[in-house]
Amino acid sequence: MPYPQAPWTLHGYAIQTLHLVNIDQVRPLIPLELEIISVWPGKTLASVYLSNYGSGSVLEYSELIVVPALVNYQRKIGAWISHIYVDNADSVAGGREIWGLPKELAEFTWEQGKYVSVHQENRKLCSLKYNQQSLAWRQRLSVSSFSAKDADLLIFPAEFESVLGLIGSKLEIPAESPFSEMGLGQPWLTVRCEQMNLRVDAPKVIGQSILDFRF
Repeated sequence: MPYPQAPWTLHGYAIQTLHLVNIDQVRPLIPLELEIISVWPGKTLASVYLSNYGSGSVLEYSELIVVPALVNYQRKIGAWISHIYVDNADSVAGGREIWGLPKELAEFTWEQGKYVSVHQENRKLCSLKYNQQSLAWRQRLSVSSFSAKDADLLIFPAEFESVLGLIGSKLEIPAESPFSEMGLGQPWLTVRCEQMNLRVDAPKVIGQSILDFRF
């Protein structure tokens, strides 16, 4: 088996943008069984997460995660991941077979502390310009995400510890990007994560999904 079994422990750095998006616009990306949480009238919270996992990680790779909404299922709150890209084929296989995530291969270009862009062959998925963080603090968090594998609806937790800082950023999503129609716009908040330690546990089945997701 080319990929490690769960849990995966990952170490590195990340930038995460937060956006307010229209619920009606992102509803088609999310299973009907999941209730979209409204954080403002007609709006939910979306996110773009760009990371680089390096030395000490179970696998070394870069990752782009797109979250169109914060969702609720049977009083469990978490993120729904609609698009996810990595630059490691073993990560693709593990993501799909363990967590039911629709991982695809992509190429990442990093200018540490300044810029990151993601492409699939000649198609640009997104790019992010960002600033160095100044004020920072260490934070430990626990978050959950939902996914679907075959007919099962899954949830999996992640434990996260990092030095966090608020930064400025500019996100560009070209029209040809698969997630351009989400209406993400510019972030209202961007967080930079340094000295990050992340543990992603195995998923649990919590229900059934009627949708057939494209891989």
